[in-house]
Amino acid sequence: MAVKICHNRREFFFKGTVTGSGLLLAGLSGITVASEKAGEEAEKDAAETEEGISPAEDLMREHGVLNRILLIYDESLRRLNKKEDVPPKTLASAAKIIRTFIEDYHEKLEEDHLFPLFEKAGKLVDLVKVLREQHQAGRKLTDQIQQISTSADSLNEENSRQIGRALRQFVRMYRPHEAREDTVLFPVIRTLVTPKQYDDLGEQFEEQEHKLFGEHGFENTVEKVADLEKTLGIYELSQFTPRP
Repeated sequence: MAVKICHNRREFFFKGTVTGSGLLLAGLSGITVASEKAGEEAEKDAAETEEGISPAEDLMREHGVLNRILLIYDESLRRLNKKEDVPPKTLASAAKIIRTFIEDYHEKLEEDHLFPLFEKAGKLVDLVKVLREQHQAGRKLTDQIQQISTSADSLNEENSRQIGRALRQFVRMYRPHEAREDTVLFPVIRTLVTPKQYDDLGEQFEEQEHKLFGEHGFENTVEKVADLEKTLGIYELSQFTPRP
């Protein structure tokens, strides 16, 4: 192979600089392309992660909505005990979210899709039986809360007593109810189905959510809960931090 010899240092420097620049640009170009591809892959992965919420994760984040309603019930109970004002409309709105989002949607998913898996497999049958019973008990309590809170502009002594009892029973039952599902029931779901069946279950949950509440049903529900928290003055998370 013939090698062209540079006859002076200036020619050597010039050609070396051009060649080096070319290599540098090529290297930078390669890095840029690689970075762009990496960014595209990261965005794709993020989108897939956002859309591909697992059934257990979906149910547990809905428990987060339930927990925030329980905090609203707690604050309402505190006010009732202190003889402070409790806006019936706020309680009615909170109970409506429990009825539509938790009982008619979340619990219906459990009853139609999850509980039968455990019953068919003969696993955690006693737990599932109690969970079913508590769903029914919860609906009766929600009936009471809705009936009282929607029928009065203000709560008299008798209404306060009745709705306070229903709120206490609801909170007392649902805190251990959801905790048992999160720590005992939901972790076992994967063992009862194939990976594809598990993914299909997640898609069914998502489709039902969109059908009942629209494309951003969960996010819109969270916003409604936040508005109720603001009405009662319990929205700011920092206020729950213990002070020395």
